Amino acid sequence: MAKKPKIAFFDFAGCEGDQLQIANLEEALLDLLGHIDIAAFREVHTGDTGGPYDISFVEGSITRPEDEPRVKEIRDKSKLLVALGACASIGGINCMKNHMPESVYREHVYGDKARWYPTYAARPVSAVVKVDAEVHGCPIDRGEFVRIVKELLLGRTPWIADYPVCVECKIAGNICRYDMGRMCLGIVTRAGCNACCITEGAHCWGCRGLAPHANLDAARYAMQDRAGFTREEVQDLLRMYLGFSQATL
Repeated sequence: MAKKPKIAFFDFAGCEGDQLQIANLEEALLDLLGHIDIAAFREVHTGDTGGPYDISFVEGSITRPEDEPRVKEIRDKSKLLVALGACASIGGINCMKNHMPESVYREHVYGDKARWYPTYAARPVSAVVKVDAEVHGCPIDRGEFVRIVKELLLGRTPWIADYPVCVECKIAGNICRYDMGRMCLGIVTRAGCNACCITEGAHCWGCRGLAPHANLDAARYAMQDRAGFTREEVQDLLRMYLGFSQATL
């Protein structure tokens, strides 16, 4: 009988919401468990049976010097390493701190205990080690996660949408947020979420990262020149998830 692939989940700076999404797969997770062995998954069970791992999923961004040797050890023990969720794949909301003076951030968050908590500029996992694939979003889409796992187990490179969220908005029949006088990052954000936030009445925050070849000049025209939002308003929205990318409009 063929040995099942060994899968592990690890977390760094993040809310662990992506791992909870996986735990909430319910029947789909049970079906997946029939094809893999889980070596480590803190949201589901205690302990780690140890590497080497066929696939390691890493959630959370790298925010401390001591995170680096740990993620490098995980990389060394893993055939494939996958960044799980926005914090791991693009740096996510943790990178908002990169845009304020370190002393101000530390005093605001830690007060007089700042010296107890070493930290540095937040960054995605790929800024420290090689990443073989990414599962985007905050939180991740459960269906997309299952598809990506299956493709990895079959030895395929997972397909990830390379067009902006606007395409999915058109398919869903949503009214453009700019026609409603609202800001939205769907014009530059990678699709794959089925425009879920816009469909539910909100706007796109950019949690899936910039779409490949995103036209930032056209986005600046749409957001500032045409819609009339100030540069500060646009930058504040960009920095919520895209702070590490240094995207500017």
